[in-house]
Amino acid sequence: MASLVVPVHAESSSTPSRVVFDKIVDATIARYHLPGIAVGVIENGKVVYTATRGETTAGSGQPITPRTLFKIASNSKAMTTALLGRLVDQGKLRWDDPVTKYLPDFRMHDPWVTANMRVADLLTHSSGLPEGGGDLMLWPEPNAFTRADIVHGLRFIKPGYSFRSQYQYDNLLYVVAGEVAAAAGGASYETLMHREVFAPLGLDRCQVGAWNRDTVGDVATPHRHEGGRNVSISEAAAIPAITSAAAGGIRCDLVDMLSWARNWLVPTPVQLKWLSPQQRKTLQAPHMLIPVSAQRRAWDNSHIMAYGYGWRMTDVDGQWNVWHTGTLNGMYSMLSLLPDHHSGFVFMINGEADDARTVLGEVLTKHFTAPEDTRDVAWYADALARKAKQHAEKSPLPDTSNQTPATPAEMAAWTGTYRDPWFGDITLCPHDGKVRFAAMKSPTLTGTVMRLGTRRLVHWDNGELDAWLDFHAAKDQQPITLHMAKLDPQGDFSSDYEDLDFQRTGACPP
Repeated sequence: MASLVVPVHAESSSTPSRVVFDKIVDATIARYHLPGIAVGVIENGKVVYTATRGETTAGSGQPITPRTLFKIASNSKAMTTALLGRLVDQGKLRWDDPVTKYLPDFRMHDPWVTANMRVADLLTHSSGLPEGGGDLMLWPEPNAFTRADIVHGLRFIKPGYSFRSQYQYDNLLYVVAGEVAAAAGGASYETLMHREVFAPLGLDRCQVGAWNRDTVGDVATPHRHEGGRNVSISEAAAIPAITSAAAGGIRCDLVDMLSWARNWLVPTPVQLKWLSPQQRKTLQAPHMLIPVSAQRRAWDNSHIMAYGYGWRMTDVDGQWNVWHTGTLNGMYSMLSLLPDHHSGFVFMINGEADDARTVLGEVLTKHFTAPEDTRDVAWYADALARKAKQHAEKSPLPDTSNQTPATPAEMAAWTGTYRDPWFGDITLCPHDGKVRFAAMKSPTLTGTVMRLGTRRLVHWDNGELDAWLDFHAAKDQQPITLHMAKLDPQGDFSSDYEDLDFQRTGACPP
């Protein structure tokens, strides 16, 4: 197994390219006030640049190092599909096998889709699930939803479009894919990931499943941006195994992520035995078209965009680009490959960094695809700021400055216990002169019901995306119903309140 490992060494810090990359990285940090970052660049198969900046936890004095672990979030998906590819190579799985061959209890909302859902269909975001459908069973963490809950709950989530007709990003089916791997491989997803991916590739620091921060050491803490500063999001020392592992639950450091990238760009003969050229081609081939945004057309002259198995791909300035991003509760990442040039980059940030990731990814990509391009960090950052301002002016968010807590008296007709078939039970009940929303399986989704004009909303205690509450009176012997929607329609799609369909089941507990 050790022969699979390729050492990662950057060129001397005196190289001209280092000066260029330092300028890009430092400008991004300064513009967006990032708490910490780890960056690596590969050119012609060789690591030519690595850099770390900032602290594992803001104010701690502990510097980010090349061995600092970050949440790679949805970059985990490519590791999950590589695991499945290994099982295909081993004859334990076929891409066109029905999912029910491995998970007999698997059901989608439509019985025909259930019968025709192949393993491959779990991976291309074209199942019919609405964007982010069911993500409230994964996030916010911690919660009590299990993988069995997800397999069972999928049958209750109504489709947002017809099967295999379009791309809508989802996470739940990657969790299902992990369970398919476990059934085919005869061990848990976590055991298989360590045995079939981490160990043979020498990804010695990557973590999945239960582990201890103090024992492993050098772990980045996620941060949110609050009041102009980076505020850490605390984690317990004992990191539990999480339901979402196959979709976004892996953590790795810069050294291991560069090794992972080089395995795709310049695989050794032994690595080609670890995962065959046929499976590598399958994973990074276009399987589902993705609409090309106006911004991508303008910035990158892109004509086509698609999703493979755990990878996105597009043409950038006439060059093929295979990449993915990761976003998870105060951490952002990006891994980008230019296979025809055996080049690429990876970076991980332990803070809120949506625009920062877009800008840094764009400038680093242009280093390879359009080196003569003079647009820098400031240019792209300013362009995004103008776009955000225009959007805010066109679609302003509701002014919540006048919201006040709804009283138990005015909510008397609506208080009680409610149930959604996939999310489970909630209570809307009086407490200390207010009405409190509490989700039984997702304790972080606890908040106060507020009144804003003639409408009601829930303001979450822990800073999640607030939601409108729309009640509908009982009629035709049917119970009271409750529907929810994001206060910010453009908010994170994982806050999929719109897919909930609550029915009142009883009064508040005494």
